Amino acid sequence: MSDPTPQLSFEFFPPRSAEQRGSFERARDRLAALSPAYMSVTFGAGGSTRDRTREIVFGIGEATGIEAAPHISCMAESDEDIVALLDDYHSHGIKRLVVLRGDRPSGSGAGVFPYAVDLVRFIRERYGDAFYIEVACYPEHHPESRTPADDLRNFQAKVAAGADGAITQYFFSAESYFRFVDEARSLGVDIPIVPGIMPITNYTGLARFSQMCGAEIPLWIAKRLKAWDDVGDRESIVSFGEEVVTELCRRLLDGGVPGLHFYTLNRARATLAVCRNLGLDRPARAATAS
Repeated sequence: MSDPTPQLSFEFFPPRSAEQRGSFERARDRLAALSPAYMSVTFGAGGSTRDRTREIVFGIGEATGIEAAPHISCMAESDEDIVALLDDYHSHGIKRLVVLRGDRPSGSGAGVFPYAVDLVRFIRERYGDAFYIEVACYPEHHPESRTPADDLRNFQAKVAAGADGAITQYFFSAESYFRFVDEARSLGVDIPIVPGIMPITNYTGLARFSQMCGAEIPLWIAKRLKAWDDVGDRESIVSFGEEVVTELCRRLLDGGVPGLHFYTLNRARATLAVCRNLGLDRPARAATAS
């Protein structure tokens, strides 16, 4: 393992209700004890969560002192709206962005920036080095790309436009990540490529989302999860999921990844369990001991 204390980061979505807000805050505070490099906050289709995203981003810093990174989407936005939002973040000391094309709102076409590469270029040209820009990449091929080669070239273009780092879509095959990184390096891409990690806590939601985003669930995993799901055995799903994701992360860390980015779904338990299995919960233990 190249780094005994790899960078951790955690992704959240803006809660929609008081109950969801309580779940988010509990997860935020429990995961903050692991001293992550930053916490990111998603941005709904067409900017539907813009105000809530901004509120959660500012709240993370105030409540935990941890750097927060808002997602910025180019879908269904005017350039004036994006500039106003970026100016607001800049004035509040936000230094890291996750820049994405974003999900298309139902019944809507492209936003003012058709692709993430256009938004990355716009931000870099207007704000210089004020922001550290993360972009997305897809070890198993973006579902809308014609070929894996096209997908890789799109990623290369985002890096050329000014991206500083990348976070992958989640996957369950370490080989797909390492192959993707090797292919990106062969094209001259030299930025950190952090694997995105999805804890497994249920089958139905994971299967549905994986189909939408193009992430493959290996057959040997899917069959076990579905069998337990069919009989309502959530305990076995959670236990097996913890084992699978822990082993995946262990292989990634042994291969020298720069960090792990967890898609928490505003829950801490599964992510904490994996980090504990990997020995990455030491900051939490130290905080408790003090």
